[in-house]
Amino acid sequence: MYLYLASKIKLQRLQAGQSTLICLFYRQTFAQTTAKTFYSSPFQDFSKMDSQRELTEELRLYQSTLLQDGLKELLEEKKFIDCSLKAGDRSLPCHRLILSACSPYFREYFLSEQNEEKKKEVVLDNVDPSVLDMIVKYLYSASIDLNDSNVQDIFALASRFQIPSVFTVCVSYLQKRLAVGNCLAILRLGLLLDCPRLAFSARDFVSDHFVQICKEEDFMQLAPHELISVITPDSLNVEKEELVFEAVMRWVRTDKENRVKSLGEVFDCIRFRLMPEKYFKDHVEKDDIIKSNSDLQKKIKIIKDAFAGKLPESSKSTEKSNKGEVNGDVGDEDLLPGYLNDLPRHGMFVKDLILLVNDTAAVAYDPLENECYLAALAEQIPRNHSSIVTKQNQVYIVGGLYVEEENKDQPFQSYFFQLDNIAGEWLALPPLPSARCLFGLGESDNKIYVIAGKDLRTEESLDSVLCYDPVAIKWGEIKKLPIKVYGHATISNNGLIYSLGGKTDDKKIKVFTI
Repeated sequence: MYLYLASKIKLQRLQAGQSTLICLFYRQTFAQTTAKTFYSSPFQDFSKMDSQRELTEELRLYQSTLLQDGLKELLEEKKFIDCSLKAGDRSLPCHRLILSACSPYFREYFLSEQNEEKKKEVVLDNVDPSVLDMIVKYLYSASIDLNDSNVQDIFALASRFQIPSVFTVCVSYLQKRLAVGNCLAILRLGLLLDCPRLAFSARDFVSDHFVQICKEEDFMQLAPHELISVITPDSLNVEKEELVFEAVMRWVRTDKENRVKSLGEVFDCIRFRLMPEKYFKDHVEKDDIIKSNSDLQKKIKIIKDAFAGKLPESSKSTEKSNKGEVNGDVGDEDLLPGYLNDLPRHGMFVKDLILLVNDTAAVAYDPLENECYLAALAEQIPRNHSSIVTKQNQVYIVGGLYVEEENKDQPFQSYFFQLDNIAGEWLALPPLPSARCLFGLGESDNKIYVIAGKDLRTEESLDSVLCYDPVAIKWGEIKKLPIKVYGHATISNNGLIYSLGGKTDDKKIKVFTI
């Protein structure tokens, strides 16, 4: 069933491109069968080239492994040591050659320093010895134990001493760890350390999850230039431009005295022509902060004229603008101010779909078009699970049995996944700390609740209620139900969770509000 749907989806979603690909495939096949002589020689050459490439790569890998093992052995046995790095009260033995090869900073230091004693012992101020030790060991072994507690310190030190290998490892780690609760901190870190790769990844993540993130406390602490980088892109995943305006005004009011000065720049990034004219009159024009700003009042007048079909004469510009101007080709384009941009955001092309999930795939059904689309493959999704869609349009799945051998207290847990509808894949979240089935699943105040059910190991009925906080990325437990129940229905409505029906050990039926 799903293979058929997947094939159909590709044709539906990529009609022009797919047709071209099929056409090219058959043209190539036809050419090969009718002109064998023409194609035989290049294919033979390609085969030889591939074999040579594989051999070269194998030899390179073998040599790299030997070299790495040899360097590690030299460090452990302290042979040919010709310098040390002193941080705090610790002195770490090293080789100048290794440091120079791995870091332009140390290469320049050893080449320019005339004092031989300073070359033998390099004193590094304001450096954590334990962090430096991890970096040095990585240079010799290509192994480093990164975690959420140490990655920022290691990243900063690698940036300071220009060690690209460690820097890249940290960037990759942080990219994989991007979440609603940390993406803004990672964005700041990428900007602070001048790392475009990390900053762009974090900004893209923020764009994809803007509706959730704009309500977080971290969002209110953004600097003006950081806020501008977040709300400017076309890729912002919002259904209505009103959400951007409201988020900006909440940000301003958090520190009104200082942020009013920057509101003009931020104002230019909001696409007012995408708003309903009534909303603009009732909420933008009548906002007390905007009414008291003479510069913004001039822009309000221009926007009102634009609603009436009177656009201002645009001035020619030959340079790109990254502060909210309408996107266009570089050159002698006529550019309008950013606040007159009417190009829809990415999230404004949204459709209401019905999501069908099993242990093979997640398929989205469009009832208006009567079409199906492959949302994500789902090989890791347990067959027995419960699913929920939150107010923030996030899809979560809980269920199955997960064994964590290192956890002696609670080794049996249940899987917990969130659908990344942008990447089309399931993201593994912290597992449910109590493996259970036949439970209820609800949502309130942006939190997920797993209610009662049956213990998967003992088959005992449960009355416990577990709560997941997406911001803190962790599970907790709240007040228990008055009775132990399983197989019940759970409904979320207006901030309340209703649990009804199901079975109890005493065969009684009750209704409770959580």
